[in-house]
Amino acid sequence: MKRIALTTLLCLGMLNLLATTVQYEHEDSVKVVELLKTAPREGNLMVHFARQLIGVPYVGHTLEPFDKERLIVNLRQLDCTTMVENALALSLCVRDSLCSFEAFCHVLQKIRYEQGDEPAYIKRLHYFTSWIEDNTSMDFCKEVQGPNPPFTAWQTVEASYMTQHPDRYRMLKVNPGDIPAIRKMEQRIEGRRYRYIPKGQLTNTPLLRQTILDGDIIAIITNISGLDTQHIGIAVWHDDGLHLLNASSIHHKVVEEPMTLQQYLYQHKTMPGIRIIRPKMKDER
Repeated sequence: MKRIALTTLLCLGMLNLLATTVQYEHEDSVKVVELLKTAPREGNLMVHFARQLIGVPYVGHTLEPFDKERLIVNLRQLDCTTMVENALALSLCVRDSLCSFEAFCHVLQKIRYEQGDEPAYIKRLHYFTSWIEDNTSMDFCKEVQGPNPPFTAWQTVEASYMTQHPDRYRMLKVNPGDIPAIRKMEQRIEGRRYRYIPKGQLTNTPLLRQTILDGDIIAIITNISGLDTQHIGIAVWHDDGLHLLNASSIHHKVVEEPMTLQQYLYQHKTMPGIRIIRPKMKDER
């Protein structure tokens, strides 16, 4: 019987681990590795990887096909959060010189779950304020809170929507015992205050161009009761102003919005402004 090299056994062990804890299609793993190979030597990684995803269909609830939580890797169907998470995971892999699908899965888990814990519905960072705080503690990003102007307003976080409407969440209907743990997650962020930029301040000025950078994560806050954010995407500057690169339920795919972000927000009465989260790349750590 031939001896099998230790590195081969380790690789087989990692593959077995992926098979039991990560849900993905073969084309997802191939696409991740191919995308990592496209990383530019110069330029903004977040914008680069998000643009590679343009045209991918918008599909909601792709993280919940099972009754039990698993780490879902799906680059064939994206919503606004999973688009940003995948772009960030790819960018962080390049930042840290990681080039394998296994490494990508490890980074994605750290981004998506509280302190990178094992996949569990009650550990997923459902509210984007929780997402920001956790990913900041992991040294993956930081929230921008100035200058004033354009950060002229304050958001007092509301977080109660999930436990007030558990019937709207399939996983909570299947596992109602998780509701108290979700309520604790909500209570940790309720009442916290953060500066935001009102949509009236999102004009094409030198100050705004210095404040918001290409590749920043834009969290669009909401006045819908019980929610902190309504939509997220990635900042991209055009000649006419700031635009949003996002997985759009309106366009049914990942797009770079043709209208400016200010025009976009004025079409939505429930969106008063934006918070800004900056991914931390090597030269920003």
